[in-house]
Amino acid sequence: MTTRRSFLLQAAAGAALTLSVPALAQARTIGAIRVDTSRLAAQGWGPRAEEIRRALERQLATTLAPMIRRGGPTLSVAVKGVWLASWAGGGGGGKPSDGGASLDNFDADYVLTGPRGEVLGQWSILSNLGSDSGGAWYRPDVDQRRVAALIENNALWIRRYLGG
Repeated sequence: MTTRRSFLLQAAAGAALTLSVPALAQARTIGAIRVDTSRLAAQGWGPRAEEIRRALERQLATTLAPMIRRGGPTLSVAVKGVWLASWAGGGGGGKPSDGGASLDNFDADYVLTGPRGEVLGQWSILSNLGSDSGGAWYRPDVDQRRVAALIENNALWIRRYLGG
């Protein structure tokens, strides 16, 4: 039987515990976003590396918009690689002969640094999407749409990790 006294003590203990534990889902703020795609240029992406850098910056600014505050920490992104499967299209996401899905990948390291250069958090995010994520394989801009889908997915993951 629960008495009024035990109920009040349990409620007070729960409130004290809530105050002592930091909110895990509390969103962090971002002051600036920096993206480095120099590794992509070295991997043969050439001028597309700069396009990917701009696209990722735009997508992060849009996805993280509620978190962006002047003077907040800097989010630095180093894109390690973008790999597009050689085959896209068809039912089930993969070639019938390989029995599995063809996956596109976007690999990036995120580091959140404070005003004195202290690391507030860091995450490695490898986004994997089916090679059919860019829509119809026969359209001439299919590769650009596949990269855009990977960028959006990667940005959504960092928003989740930042608590947004």
